[in-house]
Amino acid sequence: MLDDWMGDAMLGGIRFCAVLLLMSSMTAWAAPLVTLYKDANCGCCQKYVAYLRQHGFKVEAFDRADMQQIKQKYGVSRVASCHTALVGGYVVEGHVPVAAINRLLKEKPAIIGISVPDMPMNSPGMGEMKPGALTVYNIPANGQQPKVFSVE
Repeated sequence: MLDDWMGDAMLGGIRFCAVLLLMSSMTAWAAPLVTLYKDANCGCCQKYVAYLRQHGFKVEAFDRADMQQIKQKYGVSRVASCHTALVGGYVVEGHVPVAAINRLLKEKPAIIGISVPDMPMNSPGMGEMKPGALTVYNIPANGQQPKVFSVE
């Protein structure tokens, strides 16, 4: 009888540990929080927020009247678009595809972030995406020139 109780307790403990392990691995794989600053009157920014959410990102979006100051603060004035996001310690400027964001977060390069300058019609939130036609630039530190990060 004691042996049965010990076996049941051990099996219960193993199940409990398995559930904890599963939960912690799910947390580790969860997409990080995106903090996005945008103009309240910009419809494409809302579409981009929806795009990020559809791809598993948790997004906190804030309407701001001081977008130029936000861009200056995060060093993206030279590669500016309509909204500025912060994710995983990086700046993501504009309508950047999720594939580029995931690459950035995986590779962790020594840059400020990445950008799709302006508002290209083939970018997420702007219209139909055309694979291989959207250039994503790095946002380098120290006033260096932006370089191609990826083509999505």
